[in-house]
Amino acid sequence: MAEAKADGGGGKGPAQPDRAQPDGANAGRGPSDRRPGILPAEAIRRLVDNRQIVTGGDLATDQIQPASLDLRLGRIAYRVRASFLPGPLHTVKQRLDPLKMHQIDLTRGAVLETGCVYIVPLLEELRLPPHLAADANPKSSTGRLDVFTRVIADNARAFDKVEAGYQGPLYLEISPRTFPILVRTGSRLSQIRFRRGHALLDDAETLALHRAERLVDTDSPNIADGIAVSVDLAGRAGLVGYRAKRHTAVVDVDRRAGYDVVDFWEAIEARPRGSLILDPGEFYILASKEAVHVPPTYAAEMVPFDPLVGEFRVHYAGFFDPGFGHAAAGGHGARAVLEVRSRDVPFIIEDGQIVGRLVYEHLTERPASLYGTDIGSHYQAQGLKLSKHFHLPTT
Repeated sequence: MAEAKADGGGGKGPAQPDRAQPDGANAGRGPSDRRPGILPAEAIRRLVDNRQIVTGGDLATDQIQPASLDLRLGRIAYRVRASFLPGPLHTVKQRLDPLKMHQIDLTRGAVLETGCVYIVPLLEELRLPPHLAADANPKSSTGRLDVFTRVIADNARAFDKVEAGYQGPLYLEISPRTFPILVRTGSRLSQIRFRRGHALLDDAETLALHRAERLVDTDSPNIADGIAVSVDLAGRAGLVGYRAKRHTAVVDVDRRAGYDVVDFWEAIEARPRGSLILDPGEFYILASKEAVHVPPTYAAEMVPFDPLVGEFRVHYAGFFDPGFGHAAAGGHGARAVLEVRSRDVPFIIEDGQIVGRLVYEHLTERPASLYGTDIGSHYQAQGLKLSKHFHLPTT
């Protein structure tokens, strides 16, 4: 099979807890604190101030994004024999002890090898009120490096899900698949969103929002449990994507524009018939045919298309922040970048084939800063774009 993910530059559908009630620490602050939805940056900052998010040291200035919080690696990584979920009767530590092979000091940096599984305690812990839950996803730059990450909470039944009212530590499972990576204490590979109540738009609401805000650049979008996103294999200037090379050098996840594209990636040119054979076990970066737009008072997530339709899956990093592709934030025409991995057999994908669906949720309030120009994002107004770690060779 093949798997693919898309990032807005990680996916399961968003959790749907009960309709919201006021959070204890925020009650009385105004109607936005009782409204169901994804919490924007200002509300996340209040969680930090109220110690409902407990951090190991001061937050970095750019750690709070328009509708999410970047999570930082702690001081130790554990190499483990296998991935696991703790289940309702155990903490992560209880499950970790019999599975760990050795521990690695991250304070001076360490290389995480491909094909291995690591568990890292994160610097952030949660003390959530009863009506606040959270979802996690890899950051865009993480997904585009083919680094598989999942957040684990104590007593969790699912990865990347934090139940309402959770009180406890967070851990990150890390498994590099193509490139070995250099990480250190404070490196940010994953992000977390906080949700009050149920704010997911149904199909009728999504269609109404598209008519008002034009979510994708088509007059007749395919809407069924989200708005369809397809793959572009026609390309611009002949380039449709990249395939990762094997046996490369280590990638420092905190080093920006430090590596030549040609040392890590093979360019894929458009074929006359507009198709591409995905080889098993290979990793591809492609782009959506549609330009995508997330209005300022909404957040979006890419969720996989029906896995029975194809032998591949798209997207490791599925979060799209408010303002992605928003013209006023410098994002007009932004495409979703698709992280694609084939599974067990070679599989042909065609130009315009549906590979995922975008689902939209309300924010509790409009964030002061939007994705893109307001926060200096590397990926706003993107077309086909690799992660921030790579640059084209100079001549």
